Amino acid sequence: MAVLAVCAVRCAGSEPVPADMVGRVQEGIPLEDEMPVAGVTLRLIEANGIQMRIAEAGQVGPMVLLVHGWPESWYSWRHQLPALAGAGYRVVAPDMRGYGETDAPSAVEDYDIVHLTGDMVGLLDALGEEQAVIVGHDWGALVAWNSVLLHPTRFSGLVAMSVPYGGRSAQSPVEGWRARFGDNFYYILYHQEPGIAEAEYDADPRELLRRLYLSPDSPRDPPEVTDPLRAAGGWIPRLGAPRSLPPWLTEADLDYYVSQFAAAGFRGGVNYYRNFHRNWEITPQLDGVEVAVPTQFIAGERDVVIGGATAEDLLALMSPVVPDLRGVALLPGAGHWVQQELPEDTNAAILNFLDGL
Repeated sequence: MAVLAVCAVRCAGSEPVPADMVGRVQEGIPLEDEMPVAGVTLRLIEANGIQMRIAEAGQVGPMVLLVHGWPESWYSWRHQLPALAGAGYRVVAPDMRGYGETDAPSAVEDYDIVHLTGDMVGLLDALGEEQAVIVGHDWGALVAWNSVLLHPTRFSGLVAMSVPYGGRSAQSPVEGWRARFGDNFYYILYHQEPGIAEAEYDADPRELLRRLYLSPDSPRDPPEVTDPLRAAGGWIPRLGAPRSLPPWLTEADLDYYVSQFAAAGFRGGVNYYRNFHRNWEITPQLDGVEVAVPTQFIAGERDVVIGGATAEDLLALMSPVVPDLRGVALLPGAGHWVQQELPEDTNAAILNFLDGL
């Protein structure tokens, strides 16, 4: 999950992808009869020098680009793809660099914000689109904010979910976290340690995902590790095991997510975090730059990322650098995984924004 400091109903016909389908998707062959979401196709395309897997719904209409976060997948948008396509939009949700069947370069710096935003522009180029509305959740919101800032002519609108933007910080966020947490555990600092976090997560992807993909009120067992010091252990044992899955996540959904991380591993996604300092260093040109497109912010009212902030708080944070901020929608009762927890409300908020452009 991303953080503030840097800044359920299943679709009809949804079934998990058979395990033997992994790796068999070829460009131009949609395999519709084997898709986990009705009306959505997958294919591989070349963009920004890498091969990316994209999920698509709708063939005509203005383009909407859906950008997932950590630890997620194109599948995080399973409720939005058919709904937005049904409203007349061409909708594309990639597996981000390092995820699913998209390429996972080896170098840490290949996951910096220049590469990530370049992937978004590369997708538009590969798909023959001059512009798109970009919708990003969690790390996808960070990519979306920066895509609009670094490539303002390529995006006609922005929906940021979970992670707000208050302008370029005066200090590297990593330096701030180190000063704040010291020797205590903080997952973003844990993700800075070469090779450590991904080794823990790769060893048991199901256990990590089922402990993260929960609602605010989901019942949990007590965590196995309660000592705040980093030396006491990694992240999984600090997250209490769930007593059941939340109503918006089925075992089939979880199986699909697990299959994606079992195949791709977690290194690529963790490398996004290892670029927080680099991203700050390489973007001094963004100091004082405003977001130049119409923007909507959406989050679960109980999302830990916004830390209890009200709509008024978020408007005050973002308005100075987002002059065309058209609203802040905090969905009651929802937590971090808002587009999965309350898909119909999320779809309505996105469509209301799109219809006003």
